[in-house]
Amino acid sequence: MSDKRIPQEILRILRSVTAKRPRTVIEHIIEHGFITTEELKEQYGYNHPPRAARDVREQGIPLETFKVNDSTGRAIGAYRFAKWEDFRTDTLKGRKAFSKQFKRDLVGQHGEKCCVCSGSFGQRYLQIDHRIPYEVAGDPARLNRNLDEYMLICVSCNRAKSWSCEHCRNWSESRDPAICRTCYWSSPLNYEHIATQDIRRLAMVWQGNEVSEYDSVREMAHGAGEDMPEFVKRILRKIIGK
Repeated sequence: MSDKRIPQEILRILRSVTAKRPRTVIEHIIEHGFITTEELKEQYGYNHPPRAARDVREQGIPLETFKVNDSTGRAIGAYRFAKWEDFRTDTLKGRKAFSKQFKRDLVGQHGEKCCVCSGSFGQRYLQIDHRIPYEVAGDPARLNRNLDEYMLICVSCNRAKSWSCEHCRNWSESRDPAICRTCYWSSPLNYEHIATQDIRRLAMVWQGNEVSEYDSVREMAHGAGEDMPEFVKRILRKIIGK
């Protein structure tokens, strides 16, 4: 793709991105029109392509995901810029960095715990996340952020949320913040769906002295010839009388 096909104002913004990973993706798309998951892995060493793509989206630059065939004819994912008219002026400048004090305020509200799995982590291992994805609602009221619009989340749960959001119909189609607000990934304790699907999810972490309890449950499940999730569900059904 030639630079001349990109509106100059948008090209200026694209070239203003300095972070290495999103800049690498952007420059490749500017030059070639799109970038494949294979290229992200093999050429640039990014083993989690959706994360690299999300880095670009978090700069306020919308990407489309589509399918291409590799040299063997196998279908793989690829990313390209969305239509210029789909670029949103409220997110094109990218997200504003969170202050250390803002993170401390969130810790004061939630503790040093992941809001999804409730695992305890040191503050440095928790990430600040928008309850409604930045790519959907942007970052309103940047200078006066409401703590209730954000959550602390561990790296593992953040990756799971990224995958789920990026495969959600609301993400790829209407991008309605109201739908996101009633999703598990926005409010794990009070939700109506997961990525618009009628699903319920319980994330649990055993830590410290609790590890021995987990090991005991795992041994019981193994003895019953069941996977742990099914074993735990069966036990719970007995407790609630189903």
